[in-house]
Amino acid sequence: MKTLVIIAAVLLFLSVAPVVYAQGAVKAGPDPSTLRDPELETDSLHNLEVARNYFNLRKAYVASLVRCEEIIASNPNFAKIEEALWMAGESSLALAQNKGKQSPSLYVIHDGTERKTLTAEQFRELGRQYLTRLVTEFPNGKYSEKAQASLRSVGGPLDQKLPQ
Repeated sequence: MKTLVIIAAVLLFLSVAPVVYAQGAVKAGPDPSTLRDPELETDSLHNLEVARNYFNLRKAYVASLVRCEEIIASNPNFAKIEEALWMAGESSLALAQNKGKQSPSLYVIHDGTERKTLTAEQFRELGRQYLTRLVTEFPNGKYSEKAQASLRSVGGPLDQKLPQ
């Protein structure tokens, strides 16, 4: 009886082995850029919708920039990161020209215990950073042509590697 069980197990193993071998070895896992946390995506999408509202309807470029920076920092694999980069760049350029309904001085950077605001030139460079990153990472993307046009108006893309 034991012999029959052993023979059956060996035959079962031999019949399954070719199927398993045909599947091949795993060469790599999924592309990390496509791994997205559903809750983080939902939160980022909400922030993007709010940023769009601030940008398009209210011309509140400080609020739009802050929302976009939150998305870029917290969810670099966001499905719509290209739009967030474009809006952050355009908001920065608008603030450099003192456009919109919010004063550029409302944008505050915390440096230790100090609070700093940016100059017009610093806003322009910040905008160039975001737009350069956009055209570098998404050269054929939906916002690439708009970003390239904006970059031409402010001296072109940056040559240095951008922080991510």
